[in-house]
Amino acid sequence: MSPDPSLPPNPERDAAAQDLAWMARVKQGDETALQALIEAHQHRIIGTVAKMLGDSGDAEDIAQQVFIRVWKSAARYEPTAKFTTWLFKITRNLVFNELRRRKRHPAQSLDAAAFHDDDRPMQVADHTVKAPDTSVLDEEMQAAIQRAIDELPETQRMAVILRRYDDIPYEEIGEILDLSVPAVKSVLFRARTELREKLKRYLDA
Repeated sequence: MSPDPSLPPNPERDAAAQDLAWMARVKQGDETALQALIEAHQHRIIGTVAKMLGDSGDAEDIAQQVFIRVWKSAARYEPTAKFTTWLFKITRNLVFNELRRRKRHPAQSLDAAAFHDDDRPMQVADHTVKAPDTSVLDEEMQAAIQRAIDELPETQRMAVILRRYDDIPYEEIGEILDLSVPAVKSVLFRARTELREKLKRYLDA
């Protein structure tokens, strides 16, 4: 599906049209089109999963499961919403399943403490180099934000991550989480209120 030359350039619209063109081919069993979708979206999905789980240990595995679901469900896919909305709904289901599994088996996710919110393994500090105070405070603030997000209920957590990191509109977040727009705004309000309380000492400073 090529962009309509009569319309002004719109990267987001053109990317959405390309996704639909790839999915039409995936529905016909085209593995090359599936690989194109994976390359276009895997980084975003891995990042969202890592932030939802608070670590990147299982993020790539779960992202792989997301695209396996895309392949297996392709025949039933209908473009009633943006492809990315459908993709994030699949991601939501798998991440929520993983969070519930971790609640049942908490000892299996103890390695989560070994990661920062930037999704990279923690590095041993080099004490021979003195970092600027502002840089240290910024890293501490980012780590505190991630810890506070990790403590939110799963729906609030995903709404915040979709809005804060993926810049997804309220309407699409509602479709992903099966909520109305007013419900999304309510969930985000409660989440932000709780985050402000948890981060009060940083905000006051």
